[in-house]
Amino acid sequence: MSTQPEIVPDTEYRGFIGLLPAAARPYALLARLDRPIGWWLLFWPCSWGVALAGGALQNWNLILWLLLGSVAMRGVGCVYNDIVDRDLDKQVERTRSRPLASGAVSLKAAWVWLGLLCLIGLTVWLQLNLVAKLVALGSLALVAAYPFMKRITWWPQAWLGMVFSWGALVGWLAIVPEFSPAMLLLYAGSIFWVIGFDTIYALQDREDDALAGIRSSALRLGDNVRFGVLVFYGLALASWIGVFWIVRPQLLGLAALIPFALHLLWQVGTLDSSDGEDALNKFRSNRFAGLLMFLACLVLGQAG
Repeated sequence: MSTQPEIVPDTEYRGFIGLLPAAARPYALLARLDRPIGWWLLFWPCSWGVALAGGALQNWNLILWLLLGSVAMRGVGCVYNDIVDRDLDKQVERTRSRPLASGAVSLKAAWVWLGLLCLIGLTVWLQLNLVAKLVALGSLALVAAYPFMKRITWWPQAWLGMVFSWGALVGWLAIVPEFSPAMLLLYAGSIFWVIGFDTIYALQDREDDALAGIRSSALRLGDNVRFGVLVFYGLALASWIGVFWIVRPQLLGLAALIPFALHLLWQVGTLDSSDGEDALNKFRSNRFAGLLMFLACLVLGQAG
C-alpha cells in the first residue's frame, strides 16, 4: 500500500476517469482518455482538410466521425507505443506510472484493448470514400514505426508530424477525392506545426531522456529550442500562406491566418525552456491554436 501513490496517477481519481469502475481505469489511462489534448491535436488537421476543401458545413457529420476516429486511433497509437516502450517508460519519471510500465495492465490485455480500439477506427474508416480510405490505410505503417524513431533519430518529432498530420490528407480527400498542391501544402504545414509543439512537449523530459538514451528534437536543439520552434512555426505558416493563396488568391484571405500566427508567436515569445510546467501549458495551448486554424480554413473554404 505504501507504494500506491508512486504507481497510480492522480488522474485515476479525478474527472471522467474517476467515474469509471476501478477495473476500467487502467485501460482508459492506457489509451490516454484522461488527456484529450492528444486527440484534439490529431483531429484538427482532419477538420482543416474538410473545411479548406469547402465541405465543413455540408458534411458536419463527417467531421464528427473524424473526431471519433481521432479519439480511437490516438488511443491505438498510445497503447501500441506503450507496448513497445514499456521498458523505457520505467526509466522516465513522467512515464513510469503508465499502466503497462507499472504492471496495472498485462501485455496480453493491452493487445486485446488495442484490437477493440481498432474496431472503432474501422467503423469510422467505412464512412470514407474509396480514395480517402486508401490514403488512410497508408498511415498505419507510419504509426507502427513511430515508437522506434526515438531510438534511431534525434528528430522523432518529424515522424510524429507525418503521423499526426495524415488526417489533413484524409479530410481533404473525403470531400474532393483527388490530389492537389494545396492539399499537400496543408499537410506539409501541419508537419512543421507538430514538430514545433512536440519539441516544446519534449522539454519536460530532457534530463530523463538523456539518461535513458532517448533522442528528441528538444535535446538536439539544446539552448536553441526557442529559435528552433520559431523556425518550424514559421515554416508552417509559410506553407499555409501558400495553401490559402492557392484556394483564394486575395490578401484578405491571408488575413484569416493572423489570429493563428499571433498565437504561435505568443507561444515562442513567452516559452521558458527550463520550466517543464510552462512547456506543458504551451503545448496544451495548441488545442486552441488548432481551433483558430480551423476557423480560418472554414472561412476560406466557404468563401472559395
